[in-house]
Amino acid sequence: MSESATAPVLFSVDSGVARLTLNSPGRKNAISLDMAALIKQHCQTVHDDESIGALLVDAEGGYFCSGADTRDLAAASKDPATPEAVAIISAVYGAFRDIGRLPVPTIALVEGGAVGAGMNLALAADLMIVTPDAVLDSGFLARGIHPGGGHLALLQRTLGLTGSVAMGALGIPLSGTEAVARGLAWASADADKLLATGRDVTRLAAADPALARRIKQSAHLEHGLSVAQWDAAIEAERGVQMWSMSRKGSAAWSVRPTRPPLSRMYADSSPEPTD
Repeated sequence: MSESATAPVLFSVDSGVARLTLNSPGRKNAISLDMAALIKQHCQTVHDDESIGALLVDAEGGYFCSGADTRDLAAASKDPATPEAVAIISAVYGAFRDIGRLPVPTIALVEGGAVGAGMNLALAADLMIVTPDAVLDSGFLARGIHPGGGHLALLQRTLGLTGSVAMGALGIPLSGTEAVARGLAWASADADKLLATGRDVTRLAAADPALARRIKQSAHLEHGLSVAQWDAAIEAERGVQMWSMSRKGSAAWSVRPTRPPLSRMYADSSPEPTD
């Protein structure tokens, strides 16, 4: 890794494959403003370094990402319409939007769980590889706020309208196994094989970065969530999310959400995620 092991986001490049690792396990890798800034910086490196043919996004500590840092969300919820609050939320949006706009194939390696903005981060990648017991949870409904960052558009990209309503408006989580079955994730692998699986998937792209970049560009031009569509989805959700945050208020972020237990359909899932 190129930074200190204590940095909240780690970055390295090995044989044509970049690896971006969330490194705040004490907070289940919740995206802070510092982390968002580092993700932006490292994504720019991937843009500029044409020897990179693919990017892996993973996390330390056995849990991918529990969402946006609730301390930042509490600050923004005091008055969501202020420029300061908009800047906080926009920075979090930027973390996964930067991943989604990269010119190389991107793979999210999801262990443990992904919730809210953490789910957006995983969805922003071109594909997900998950542990069978991971919990993929929209999470916004349980927290009492409207989805943001183009969440519903990102869900519809793989699950269609039905899936986006099921996860977003009904708050139904999926286990890693169920996510693969429904097409939300590409494949599953045990935790100790997750990184190796990701490296195997990126092998050909790493061997010919120039071609991999051109194919990725063509794929998104021919079929994908365009920059304009994603930006439109972000703005469509922003106003309603601001309303929901204002209704919630800053103090409510100290209260953990109450989620119903996963149904027997997801009996192989891990315990309920917390922020």
